[in-house]
Amino acid sequence: MTAATTPAPVPSQAAAWNGPVGTHWAMHHERYDAMLSGVDDALFEAAAIAAGDRVLDIGCGAGATTRIAARLAAHGHAVGVDISAPLLDRARANTASDGITNAAYERGDAQIHPFPAAGYDIAISRGGVMFFADHAAAFTNIARALRPGGRLAFVCPQPADRESEESRTLGHFAELLAELLAQDDGPDSNPADASFETASPETATPETASPEATPDAAAAARTAMASLSDPARIHKVLGAFEDVRVSPVPVETVWGESPADAVDFLLSRTPDRTLDERKRASLEEVFRPYATEHGVRMRAGVWLVTAVRPAA
Repeated sequence: MTAATTPAPVPSQAAAWNGPVGTHWAMHHERYDAMLSGVDDALFEAAAIAAGDRVLDIGCGAGATTRIAARLAAHGHAVGVDISAPLLDRARANTASDGITNAAYERGDAQIHPFPAAGYDIAISRGGVMFFADHAAAFTNIARALRPGGRLAFVCPQPADRESEESRTLGHFAELLAELLAQDDGPDSNPADASFETASPETATPETASPEATPDAAAAARTAMASLSDPARIHKVLGAFEDVRVSPVPVETVWGESPADAVDFLLSRTPDRTLDERKRASLEEVFRPYATEHGVRMRAGVWLVTAVRPAA
């Protein structure tokens, strides 16, 4: 499980995830993992990892899913691959801290990474497969990494629903934050200049974690995030696989332990902006309807996709 020498990742994604975006995700990995954890049960039930399996985790981030896979594959191993050096550093540290010895990590773009042919029994991904420049080529490369009959399981966004709890709430938060920041900037300021785009596992994009992303990068990331939202396209780009199944999975996303905690997290993405206590309190009210004893939770949904590499 030694790291291989790999071609360079897709430049735009490599720049995003090795800059402030990747650093923010690495610093707040526990929050992001909690936000995404609602899909774990469905993903790992579909993956059906056995004790002796060799597992490939695409877009592993800080390694939460890799560690779960390694525990399930107790007599096998799990390898996480990601383009973000900050996240991989965190993944390795977390894995060592947990005492897990059958997991390893490689930096690379799974679209072009030189995986060992037929080196894995199953490939998984918790939302890491949308950003490929060429999805068909990427999934063909992943298929080559699987043994004949090997399995693929991943989650990706459903089409955006502006009327969902999450979309409406986060949209309201963004609009209110822009207004509050514009008040600080003076009467001649443009609220759009102070706008802040929030993100869920279904709408999360690199630019939403960093105030330094350009508008062009933001638009490109949004486009990439929606790249697999159409089931017909999923079937098309998985041409190297058979028995492709796309199923809707409802989830609850967790944004913080309390409304105040959720606001702290979202404002951490724009550290150059400060708000007084009164304005922060008004932002907290946005999340108040979704505060429970188990945190601020909002309903959302993803596609669960499974497929099999042909046996012959």
